Amino acid sequence: MKTALITGATSGIGRATATYFAKNHFRLILCGRREERLAELQDEFSGLTQVHTLNFDVRDKEAVAEAIQSIPDDMKNIDILVNNAGNAHGLDPIENGDVDDWDAMLDINVKGLLYVSNEVIPGMVERRSGHIINIGSIAGKEVYPNGNVYCASKHAVDAINQGMRMDLNQYGIRVGAINPGLVATEFSEVRFKGDTERAENVYKGYSPLKAEDIADIITFVVTRPYHVNIADLLVLPTAQASATILNKKV
Repeated sequence: MKTALITGATSGIGRATATYFAKNHFRLILCGRREERLAELQDEFSGLTQVHTLNFDVRDKEAVAEAIQSIPDDMKNIDILVNNAGNAHGLDPIENGDVDDWDAMLDINVKGLLYVSNEVIPGMVERRSGHIINIGSIAGKEVYPNGNVYCASKHAVDAINQGMRMDLNQYGIRVGAINPGLVATEFSEVRFKGDTERAENVYKGYSPLKAEDIADIITFVVTRPYHVNIADLLVLPTAQASATILNKKV
């Protein structure tokens, strides 16, 4: 039975992936900032598999290290790391950008991913085994107006994914990225800072991806035979042709 660690597991793609992994009887280490949601996941999945939860913010380097080092001995050998935690804050032209928003996106999307990876990778190297899935975005493939720093953070994830794959190849560790387009999650509500109406408008007039669509793909990727590594996958709803071309019916 494989052990999987998922960051950002309390909502969206992370939570959906936890559900798919639990149904496939992977042991789960679920990480997130919302303790009450982690407790709900513990209750939900404990009948299917072994579950351990870690409550921390990926931006806090010391908290990341302390949490991951506290994992029980029988779950310390992490086979699958899903670097899913990430956020968008604001959608403003660069001249009106909020420096706090910039800090949050770079700290969570880039540095947080690195902090978690830094704690998990040494064990994979020692065992010469492991699979890392980095959740990127179409924003890491092309820049769109007002996306500036968010796109920069996801371009960084794309570069880190490639660098990880090169550096860890010698140890037999698989590394790949899943890059979604528009997915209907809490993403837009966070980006627009609780403006529910504006967030809902993002997903009107077409069928966006669901978190479960991406979770299904992640599960497919990590269950391929060892000699198969899906290195970089862009996933869009049918209505979306690019970051800026969307066939809306309204």
